[in-house]
Formats: sequence, structure tokens, C-alpha cells
Amino acid sequence: MIAWRARRLFDGTAFRTGAALLTEGETITALVPERDIPDGAEHRFVEGTLAPGFVDLQVNGGGGVLLNDAPTVEGLARIARAHARLGATTILPTLITARPELQAAAIAASIAAAEAGVPGLAGLHLEGPHLAPARKGAHDGALIRPMEHSDRATLIDAAGRLPLLKVTLAPEIVGPEAIAALSAAGVLVSLGHPEARFEDCQEAAGAGARMVTHLFNAMSQLGARAPGTVGAALEDGRLWAGLIADGHHVAPANLRLALRAKRGPGRIVLVSDAMAVAGTGDRGFLLDGREVMRREGRLTLADGTLAGADLTLARAVRVLVDSGAAEEAEALAMATSRPAELLGRGDIGRLCNGARADLVELDETGALAGVWRGAERLA
Repeated sequence: MIAWRARRLFDGTAFRTGAALLTEGETITALVPERDIPDGAEHRFVEGTLAPGFVDLQVNGGGGVLLNDAPTVEGLARIARAHARLGATTILPTLITARPELQAAAIAASIAAAEAGVPGLAGLHLEGPHLAPARKGAHDGALIRPMEHSDRATLIDAAGRLPLLKVTLAPEIVGPEAIAALSAAGVLVSLGHPEARFEDCQEAAGAGARMVTHLFNAMSQLGARAPGTVGAALEDGRLWAGLIADGHHVAPANLRLALRAKRGPGRIVLVSDAMAVAGTGDRGFLLDGREVMRREGRLTLADGTLAGADLTLARAVRVLVDSGAAEEAEALAMATSRPAELLGRGDIGRLCNGARADLVELDETGALAGVWRGAERLA
């Protein structure tokens, strides 16, 4: 047994002082007052804040690898390792709009990775190709297409074989019937890159859609008489929403507005939307043959279009706090317990009995100072 003590413990929802975390092997067994540490336990003291490992629901790449370029078990493992060292001990690898054969390879690799027990992978996220061309962002418009019955069948089959399948789609392109079929099969349907009306999004939520992908970005905006996808994400309590808090994708004022306005029980969670350069010193990479440049914390195509984010969840937490959008505990929950709740996972995102001993240490500035997976130090 190991007894972990720290300046502060964050249990996934609140800070604890004078408490100790007990682990045995890869598992947390209890969170107890320091006076109740059992005799014989090995003591470890962490100088900063000890928190659950981060849970990131949108990771396109890392460690020099983009999932679109390496849809293999090895590629997935490399991406997961890179993000674990950045604090995200559980990730949802994301395939950006791709050809059918590439999507099939990513699905097969994700199933194989799950069967092999590759650590840190929560499943697979397919972002596209069933999006609104007018809101494609950095996605290749030539690959965007409607959803056919064969696509629906492929996704339903994959959902039955993966730990989790998240699919980002435009509701006005796909329609409520297909959304209902996907949701009934266990797919986490997320509304993204849509030109949708507020009413389209409400209908999609009624059909089973549960999330909105990267709130504010590449979607119909909040207007005086047309609330759009942004309005639906904030007003409809059935919908959760991912948020890229890097200081570039969403203005600080909108971060503050969104956190105040979001209606529950759906909540907002932090996502990195990280690309291949995450965890490396690389200055750029190729996306579908197009150069993406890494400059001053931004990733952009030649025309200035944002192409993913140069972001870690530790920094996203700090951006929320520094912008006044959220208190520190709220921001940390958005990177830990809340995404875990959306996934239906009780074994991650919290420091509680039965959870994995996936831990991060944050220093006084909020920067990452240490990472443990299953109580074994990674960084």
C-alpha cells in the first residue's frame, strides 16, 4: 500500500487538505484523513496539487503522429503515450474526415488496440465526414459527404466492438432517424461542423445526440432571432459540449459567457483538439497534404484557418482560471470527473475507491509537474 500526501488533493470535484490517497497496485483504495493512514504503508509526498489524470475526448494526434496518417495499433499507442506524459492519461483518439478505407483502418486498429489492452485509450472518435461543407474548418471539403445506409451500418457495427465510439456529425446533414439509430446502438453522437438551426439541434438531442463538438468553432452562431448550434448547446440541458480553451479558438468573454449560461444537466468539458505536434518540438506537420504551421501557440493552415490546437489540458485549466471563466476546482472538474461522467466511466477522473491510480501533479502555477499511470511514474 502507498499513502500519497500532497499540499492539496483534488478528488475530481473539490480540494481536500489534510487527506491522504491510498493505492494498492494500479488501484485507488481510499481517500482518508492523514491520521488514518494505515501502519506499514509506504509514504509518498507530492509538493504540489495531486489530481486525477486528465480525460481528453478529442485528440487528433501526438508524439509526432496524426491518427489520419497512422491508423494502426502502434500509432494509437504512440499518441496515447505522448498525451499521458502531458497529463491526459485517458484519451479519445480522433480521426478527422477521411476516405472510407482510412476510416475502416482506424476502426479496425482501435478494436485491436482495445483487445490488446493498450493503456489510455477510451475508444475512438470519428469527426466527420458527414459535416456541413460550409462549416468544414480545416477538414478536406472534397471528402465531406452525406451519410448512406452503409455508413450507418458500419458505425453501428463498430459501436458494438469498441469500448466507445463517438461520432461528430452535422444534424441537418444526417437527420434525426439516423441519429436515433446510432444512439440506440450506443454511439455517442456529437453535433459538430453544422450549419444547423436551433430547432435541428433540439430535434437531434431528442433523437439521442448527447454532445456538441468544440463549442463556438465551425458551427452556426448565436443570433438575435436564430440561436443556432451555439444557442442549442447552451440552452438544451440534454447536450454536453467540448470547449477548446487555448486563448485562440474562443474569446475570453465567450468562455465566461458559456460557463455562466450552460443549462444542465449537460455540462461543458475541456478538450485539447491536439494534433501531431503535441509533446514534440516540431514546428509543423501535414494534414491531407496541406502544411499546418505551429506559431505562438496556434496551429494554422496557410490561409490562417485554425487546424486543431497546440494545447494541453493543464494549460486549458489555467486559461479558464486566468480569464475569470471558472474557479480552479470547476476548471479541473472539466478536465477530469466531467468528461469521465460523460463517458460513463467511474474508474477514471476521480480519486475514489476502485478508480485507477492515474494521477497528475500540478505546481503552484498550475503547470504539470508529474504524471503517474496506475501509480507508476511516467513524467
